[in-house]
Amino acid sequence: MDTRAFLEKFKNGEIDIEEAENILKKLPYEDLGFAKLDHHRKLRSGFGEVVYCSGKTEEHLVKIFKSFYDDGVDVLGTRASLEQFEAVKKLVPKATYDELSRIIKIQSSDIEKKGLVAVCTGGTSDIPVAEETAQTAEFFGCNVLRVYDVGVAGIHRLLSRIDDIKRANCIVAVAGMEGALAGVIAGLVDKPVIAVPTSVGYGANFGGLSALLTMLNSCAEGVSVVNIDNGFGAGYMSAQINRMVVDNNG
Repeated sequence: MDTRAFLEKFKNGEIDIEEAENILKKLPYEDLGFAKLDHHRKLRSGFGEVVYCSGKTEEHLVKIFKSFYDDGVDVLGTRASLEQFEAVKKLVPKATYDELSRIIKIQSSDIEKKGLVAVCTGGTSDIPVAEETAQTAEFFGCNVLRVYDVGVAGIHRLLSRIDDIKRANCIVAVAGMEGALAGVIAGLVDKPVIAVPTSVGYGANFGGLSALLTMLNSCAEGVSVVNIDNGFGAGYMSAQINRMVVDNNG
């Protein structure tokens, strides 16, 4: 339960002392034995809990999601398989799944979206990572502009959308191969650019290393770089930047 909502309910007599005591026993986290669930992450950082699903057993994952759901907490699960989602869905009917980004979402409340984040890709093969970025940013309260398949091999495609991209408070550039997209965009805009190298490419791409090195060595100012295929990390950071702009603008 959200801390403010808990205090309001206790103040109004909707929660008695025994129930309040049981809730407080979960602080600062809920110990499931195999996992310690951080129910107060949103209180500290402003953004709720995220679960990395890959590598977790279905039994553990279901218990994690069910605990958050029972507590009325919105939760985002990344890198989830369809089989993991189907196991979660059996006990948590509100769970939804996007096969492209491999994201599970449980939303018990409406998310008010503010500001704007632009997510751009070099090619269509980069879209799964870009969707992880876009859906993460949306989950954390951002409007998202998707500008896909605007790589430098046909730069006129990017230039035809640059005015739309410039409206965003933050821009995420997702690209594999040589990863030039981030530097090009950064040279055209006055907003921070988050570069996401992807593992898309032929042999000498080295699983995304070539794109990573290009982005790290960009001569354009204002480029920050996350790890290879880390769409979630870019989405989270873009949401933080967007939130700061929105808050500062009142």
